[in-house]
This record gives sequence, C-alpha cells and structure tokens, in this order.
Amino acid sequence: MFHDPARHITHLDLDTFFVSVERLINPKLIGKPVLVGGSGDRGVVASCSYEARKFGIHSAMPMYQAKRLCSHAIVVKGDYEAYSKYSHLVTDVIRDTVPMFEKSSIDEFYIDMTGMDRFFGCGKFSSELKKKITRESGLPISYALASNKLISKVATNEVKPNGQLEIPFGNERSYLAPLNITKLPGVGDKTKVLLLNMGVQKVETLAKIPIELLINLLGKPGADLHRKANGIDESPVIPFHEQKSMSTENTFQQDTTDLSFLFAELSRMTEKLAFQLRCDNRLTGCVSFKIRYTDFETHNIQKTIPHSNQDHTLLKTVRELFTKLYTRRVLIRLIGIRFTSLIPGNYQINLFDDTQEKIKLYQQIDSIKRQFGESYVIKASAYK
Repeated sequence: MFHDPARHITHLDLDTFFVSVERLINPKLIGKPVLVGGSGDRGVVASCSYEARKFGIHSAMPMYQAKRLCSHAIVVKGDYEAYSKYSHLVTDVIRDTVPMFEKSSIDEFYIDMTGMDRFFGCGKFSSELKKKITRESGLPISYALASNKLISKVATNEVKPNGQLEIPFGNERSYLAPLNITKLPGVGDKTKVLLLNMGVQKVETLAKIPIELLINLLGKPGADLHRKANGIDESPVIPFHEQKSMSTENTFQQDTTDLSFLFAELSRMTEKLAFQLRCDNRLTGCVSFKIRYTDFETHNIQKTIPHSNQDHTLLKTVRELFTKLYTRRVLIRLIGIRFTSLIPGNYQINLFDDTQEKIKLYQQIDSIKRQFGESYVIKASAYK
C-alpha cells in the first residue's frame, strides 16, 4: 500500500460560506435558520445554515420544500459580489502565508504543508493559519491535516462547524473504517443503493471487498473506490494560478450586416464560452463585446454582472451589448466576446433565481456535451 509519510496536506473549508458572509453583512441573521437561494417557490436552496439543517434542509433542495420543513426560516437571495470579495480576501491571506495551495472552489482550499514540520510544525502552522483567516475575514473555518487530499477533505467535513483535526500518518484506513460509505467522495445515489443492497454500509466493509469484484460491479470507478476506501490518494496539490479571462472571436469570411446571422453567431459563441466556464467550475462577473467594421474601425463595450455561468443570462447581456455597440449600420468584419472577473464557483450554487427543472436541463445538456462533444447539442438560436 503506497503512502508518503513526508506529505502533509491541509484541507481548509469556509463553513457555510454564503450564509457566513450574509451574517457578516447582516448580524441579525446570526443564530437563525437562514436559506440562501431563489426566493420563489420554484427556486432552489444554494446554501443553508446549520440551524436550518436541523430541519432536514440541504443544498439543492427545492425552496418550497425547505420552507415546508422550516416555515420560519429567513430566505436571502444572495450577493455574489460579496461572496467574491470575501473569497478573494481569504485567497490573498493564504497566498501570503503558505508555500503552495490549490483553490478547488470559491470556499475550499488544499494547502501543501510538506516540509513545514521540520521548522514550525504542520499542525501548529495550520492552526495559526485558521486563526489568521478568521481574524482578517471574520469567517468561521474548519480544517483537517492528513497525508493526502482525500483524508483531509473527509475529515474536514466531519469536524464542521468551526473544527480542526489532524490524522496522523498510518491512521488513514482506521479513520475511514467506521464512517458511512456516503462520506467517501464519488459514492453517488446509484452506487450507494448498489452497495447497501450488498449489505455494505461502512467504509471498513467496503475496503475489504476484493478490487476485482468492485471493478466487475462498477467498472473502472470500482478500482478508484477501492483505493479511496483504503485511504489511498496520490493526487497532488495543484498550484493556484488565477485565470484572468477567457474569450473568443470570429472574423467572417465575408463582411456582413445580416442580423439573423450575427445573432446566431452571438448565441453560438456565448454558449461555447459558458460551457467552458462550467467545465472549469468558474463564474464570470464582467462581459465585454467587440465589433470591428469593414474599414477596420474597432469598438469595445463591457458590462459588470452578478457572477454567472448560465447560457441564457450571459447571452442576454451579450445581445444587449451588441445592440448598444452596433450603431454604424455598415458591414461587420469581426465580433468578439470576452469574460473577465473570473471566480471559482460551480453551477448549482449560482442559480439563485432558476428552477430545479432548469438546473437539471443544464446538467443533462452539459453531460451530453462532455460525452459526445460540444457541437452535439446547441441552441436553435445558434442556427441561421
């Protein structure tokens, strides 16, 4: 069994990040059940406080169902500008303090503490970092220190809220053993049902199943699940480099003023960039648009928006910018779209105003695109 005793990885999680930021903005929310998400009955819970979780509420639950479980919960629409501000603040503190880190989402970090034990002590360093971040941001934090990313993440989830834990080298498998199989990343609903039907409830039992049997049951993911159940994870901490922007341009073979063609191109280009955002787990907060006319005269315009990676939201902004910028009514040679002010963020947590049906639609479309290619499913508006 492979382990590197020299590795020291800390997984740091900003507890109920959205709720915690909202409570910094409005202290009256402290101690009360809070739901962050769409305010309409067809909206979705993006995040909820621990007070709300006591009623069985969880992220991605339909808002009407959450309200039924806890009628006195306070619903907050959410402020992604504030979330971005505090995420950047914490990122800056970590960047200035540790030798290397990975920002896996807007509120999660992996920190490579390898080598720090020789000088300061990885446990003490992690504890001091937690205090520093809370002192400078006001946000509650949980972390766990272990020999790999898997154990540190699982342990962090177990010590929330506002907890900390160190799993000594060699204790990876024994730490996981008593936990429910659903605590392991990658055990989804289908896998859970399959394992429960086999009588497998604890990670300890899962770890004892021969790898060949798991591969026969689950295919290649079975081998990965076997390694996880035994506490094995060799994945590295990927150094964080903040991507500043993403863009696309199209120089037409023939200059045009055909609006139906131009709007189809806008749809195609926006859909392509939005899909790339979602694949990278990113959101954009600023949309820029460029027009170059047949005489090479070029104009640019941009607009700041609530951070998003949704096709329909971004396309609406792009069309608005095109309408404002296209004033000469002469042939167009080139159009370009650029997304800036990028922040980490996944698809579900950003959909404060969308319905559960729309969330599932986007997820299915993205799944098809990843499996068969981006051009397999595109909007009808992308056709002239």
